[in-house]
Amino acid sequence: MTNRELDTLRKVLALERQKGCRDTAVVGGLDRFLARWLDRLPDQPPVQIPRQGYASMSAEQRSQWLDDTITLLDSDDSAPAPAARRAAAPRRRTTGSGTQTRRRNDQQERSLTSSVEALPRVTPAVAARLRKLGVSSIRDLLYLFPRRHNDYGNLCSIADLRLDADQTVAVSVWEARETMFSGRMRATEAVVGDDTGNLRVVWFNQPHLARRFKPGTRLALSGKVSLYRNAPTMQSPEYEPLQDGEALIHTGGLVPVYPLTEGLMPRNLRRLVRVALDGWGHLIQDPLPEAVQRRTGLLPLSQAIRQAHHPKDYESQDEARRRLAFDELFMMQLFVFSRRREWRESGGAPPLRRDHAVLDALLSRLPFALTAAQRRALGEILSDMESERPMSRLLQGDVGSGKTVVALAALLSAVANSRQGAFMAPTEILAQQHFRSIAELLKGRGATADGDALLTFELPPLPRPVSLGLLLGSQPRRQKREVQAMMSQGALDMVVGTHALLQQDADLPRLGLAVVDEQHRFGVMQRASLRHKSETPHLLVMSATPIPRSLALTLYGDLDLSVLDEQPPGRQPIRTRNVTPDRRRDAYEFVRRQVGLGRQAFVVCPLIEESEAMQTRAATTEFHRLSTEVFSDLTLGLLHGRLPLREKEDVMGRFQRGELDVLVSTPVVEVGIDNRNASVILIDGADRFGLAQLHQFRGRVGRGEHASYCMLMSDHPSVEAKERLEVMERLSDGFAVAEEDLRFRGPGDYFGTRQSGLPDLRMARLSDQDLLALARQEAAALLRDDPALKRTEHCALAQELTRFSDASSTGEIS
Repeated sequence: MTNRELDTLRKVLALERQKGCRDTAVVGGLDRFLARWLDRLPDQPPVQIPRQGYASMSAEQRSQWLDDTITLLDSDDSAPAPAARRAAAPRRRTTGSGTQTRRRNDQQERSLTSSVEALPRVTPAVAARLRKLGVSSIRDLLYLFPRRHNDYGNLCSIADLRLDADQTVAVSVWEARETMFSGRMRATEAVVGDDTGNLRVVWFNQPHLARRFKPGTRLALSGKVSLYRNAPTMQSPEYEPLQDGEALIHTGGLVPVYPLTEGLMPRNLRRLVRVALDGWGHLIQDPLPEAVQRRTGLLPLSQAIRQAHHPKDYESQDEARRRLAFDELFMMQLFVFSRRREWRESGGAPPLRRDHAVLDALLSRLPFALTAAQRRALGEILSDMESERPMSRLLQGDVGSGKTVVALAALLSAVANSRQGAFMAPTEILAQQHFRSIAELLKGRGATADGDALLTFELPPLPRPVSLGLLLGSQPRRQKREVQAMMSQGALDMVVGTHALLQQDADLPRLGLAVVDEQHRFGVMQRASLRHKSETPHLLVMSATPIPRSLALTLYGDLDLSVLDEQPPGRQPIRTRNVTPDRRRDAYEFVRRQVGLGRQAFVVCPLIEESEAMQTRAATTEFHRLSTEVFSDLTLGLLHGRLPLREKEDVMGRFQRGELDVLVSTPVVEVGIDNRNASVILIDGADRFGLAQLHQFRGRVGRGEHASYCMLMSDHPSVEAKERLEVMERLSDGFAVAEEDLRFRGPGDYFGTRQSGLPDLRMARLSDQDLLALARQEAAALLRDDPALKRTEHCALAQELTRFSDASSTGEIS
């Protein structure tokens, strides 16, 4: 009995168990395979062959026999190692100095952290290609899940093949030859057959197959059949040699389709994943406590990973996804709960007492009264700030709901307690807008200006003027140093800025409150950097991207939640219309009529410049066309992210002062432009944006007393894009739009890569509301019982949480 024969038996039995004991691991069935396998043995077989035949067994009997037989083979000390392990054995290579042996420690070879170069035929060049997919280790490869599966489970004869349907056929090659198509494309053309007929097969750009497929070669072919010159033909099907005991990877059943990169072929990646599963899959340690697995009824992790790659059917694929999705959401909940506990237990925050006189002075200057929602949120914030336990609160509100006023009141409370306040925004445009808005709200007698970046305000009963600074990365060096010097000396009461606030030379020694706007655009580590500018400050983060409460609790479980769920009085409803391409001229005429009434307009384009990859309108091109052909009698401005700071300021200033009739812009106006005279926004290429972003764009108008309009234009929208645009026409409430946005989302992070400060989701969908609730419930219960995960049964989970925490700083996880 040879090593190869035992390897073959192992692989077939393992595949049969993986396929659910359905007798489909080998063509012809397991009984036929075992008979041929026994014929080749010169002595007694090492296993007990079923007497009544495997095919006649019940599913339970098959499963038991497979388990017993595989256990017997694995426990046989004389049995050779499986092929996957032999492939990882020390290799010999010849160098200029002679033959050297590359020896590895066996434990390192068998570790999931081993490099993918431990796999057979993974050269440094292949490893470099895998790294482009985020795969460096064996673990990374096991967690590189398929984007989808091709269903090749329909095994049939040639006579039963149907046109345009995925199916698999087992055939013999009668003839294979190299041929040419269109005079320049080399290909392999073959005639194959079975007992019911013959079939023509063509593989384009693969002439080498003609030499490989000798007459008589047995193949499994999977793909679709079409008619070519009135003859049934398979074009470039997946193929696989049919050999006794060889597991099918590329054909038959649900075949995985992985993400690829240049130079990495689908077949090669499938083979690598299968080798990793067979040789390293048993090393997967399940961090989920047994009690949690028992309550949730989820699959064991190793089984879920294997089924995610090679499910026997769609039901088992969904079972696997559910377990892996739960893991992602469960770890996310453990992470945010643990972060919340650490933050709250850190202590040391300065208690900031509520100064009613200062708050009354601010409110008396406002041209409007606070809404009930604003008063409620402000009360929650001020109560938190009075404690030594650092506040960590999310203020969520729809566009125009008045978050900035609430944040300013909180900042002035810090100033009244002789502390500094910082207000961080994700873009320079938004930071400048907040700077101007705060200046407008605080304006009064005694206001003085010092350049463009420093302002002071008299606000009785405060004993001295309040100083306000602006810090941006693109500011002139002299101006930036002046603001930084005042910050470091503690002489600047409030500073508004971008990421520039996180720089080492931007010190805030008396920071009492940090406010982060549009917080989903900042990572967790960036928020932490702002917190560490001084002793632990209070933290208020804000978002104008409405998301359902259950989702907010999932993504921001480390934050208390305040919601502004009503609009200030006088806020105008915005009429939204989807404009078809043939009505483009009418849309332009509507903009012209609005300008004629004294109003102003936005035109938003997806790109700055035209791109061959994306067939959509670009701001620079549209600005030129609109200003010379469509609105030649109007005054237009152009705004995009590549403009120098001074030009951005000039364009925004002219638009604010009414000197520009139309502002043509890229998505930089999503947040940060507050023009009460703008009454219409035309979003060109609207199909390129998600619902949340479209809702943000729409919020640029309707901020004054004028009736306002949003026009959505798309030249070639997909069916799904049309559905999204119809939602925008139908719904105006941001939270209702958010619910619909969830419905459209597939796997992945709700805000996109790294924007929540948490690793991207690979298997979970944030529309998995039941799994979200279950993961949150189980995580909370576990941490109540063992807050620091110190128990022995939680060691693996603690290690996994550490790895997750490390990944969250980069937005990557595997």
